[in-house]
Amino acid sequence: MPSTDPVALTQALVRYKTVNPPGEEHDCAHHLGDMLAAAGFDVTYVDAGERRTNVVARLGNGAGTPLCFTGHIDTVPLGAQPWRVDPFGGEVVDGRLYGRGATDMKAGVAAFVAAAIDHADALAAGPGVVLVITSGEETGCDGAFHLTEQAGVLGEAGAMVVAEPTSNQPLVGHKGALWLRAFARGVTAHGSTPEHGDNAVYKAARMVGALERFDFGRPAHEVLGRDTLNVGTIAGGMNMNSVPDVCEVGIDIRTTPGASHADIRRDLEADLGGDLAELETLVDLEGVWTDPGDAWVAEVYAVMAEMLGETPVPRGAAFFTDASALTPHYGDIPTVILGPGEAALAHQTDEYCVVDRITQAKAAYATLMQRWSAA
Repeated sequence: MPSTDPVALTQALVRYKTVNPPGEEHDCAHHLGDMLAAAGFDVTYVDAGERRTNVVARLGNGAGTPLCFTGHIDTVPLGAQPWRVDPFGGEVVDGRLYGRGATDMKAGVAAFVAAAIDHADALAAGPGVVLVITSGEETGCDGAFHLTEQAGVLGEAGAMVVAEPTSNQPLVGHKGALWLRAFARGVTAHGSTPEHGDNAVYKAARMVGALERFDFGRPAHEVLGRDTLNVGTIAGGMNMNSVPDVCEVGIDIRTTPGASHADIRRDLEADLGGDLAELETLVDLEGVWTDPGDAWVAEVYAVMAEMLGETPVPRGAAFFTDASALTPHYGDIPTVILGPGEAALAHQTDEYCVVDRITQAKAAYATLMQRWSAA
C-alpha cells in the first residue's frame, strides 16, 4: 500500500475554503473522514451548525485507552493586504507550501491523518488513536466545546497531541483567553448643548485608563509569564454633532493556568466602577499546563530530540487551542502542542508551512502512535 503523502494532503485541505466566518468545514471534514473510513477507522460526523462539521475517528482493539490527536480545519479571513499567491492554491515554492490555513493548521491535521492511515494495521491491534478534527476553533473552540456536550462521542483518551503550529517544538501548555465587551452608557443630546447629555465616550475613556492600570495580582508563571490585558477595540457615538449615549470597549485578556476568570471579572467590575454599565463575556477559555516531568511528556521530548537534534526544554504558547475544551473533558490528561506550522505565520498574509516540517511531523506522530500502541 503506498504511503500517504502529508504534503499533497495539506494542499488538498488548503483548497477547501473554510474561512471562519462562515466556516463551512463540511466538505473538508468529509474529505478527511472518507480517507479515514477507507483505512478502517470508525468515523463519526457531528455538525455544530449548518455545514459546520466535526470529525471523530477512532481505531483500536478497545483493550486500552487511545492516544488523541486533534486539530481544526477552519481558518481566519484573508485580511485586507493582497496575497502574492493564490490563498487557496496550495502552491509549493522554494520548499514552502502557501495558502490560508497551511500553517494554522491544516498541515498539522494532514500530518496526523497521514500517519494514522499508514499505521492503521498496528493501531487496530492495540489501544490505538482517536482523531478529533474540529470546526470553529478560531472563534473560541466552538466545535470542540460542541463535541464535549455530545454524550459518548469523544470517548476516552490517555494523552493528547494538539497539532497547532510550533515548528515541531513540543510545548507543554498555553494561556487561556477571556474576551470581554464593556459598555458605557449615557444620554444623547445635540452636540451644541453637551450639558444636556451624558457622554458615554468620556466614561469609556476613563474605563480604558483603568484597564491600562489593571493589576492581576498574580505572580508570573514559570514558563508562560504574566497574565496580560489588551484593549483591542473601542466604538461609540452615532455622528459628530451628537452626544454619544453608548460606547463599547473590547478587552482581550490572556491568563496563565490556574487563574480564576470569575475573580478577574469581579476585580475588573470593581475597578471600572460607576462608568461601567455592562460587562459581556464573549470567550472564556482556561489555560492548559502539563508537568514537563510527566513520563509521557518525557517520551515526546525523547522522540523530538532525535528528530530535531536538540533536547526540548519546557515551553508554552500565548495562543489558545482546542485543548481548553478537550483536555479537561478527558480528565486533564497529559497534553502536548506539537505541529509543523510556524506560529509567527499564523493569520498572516502569504501564510506558508515549510514542506520538510510537514514530513517531519508525520514521522513524529507515527513514532508516538507506535510507542503508545506498544506500551
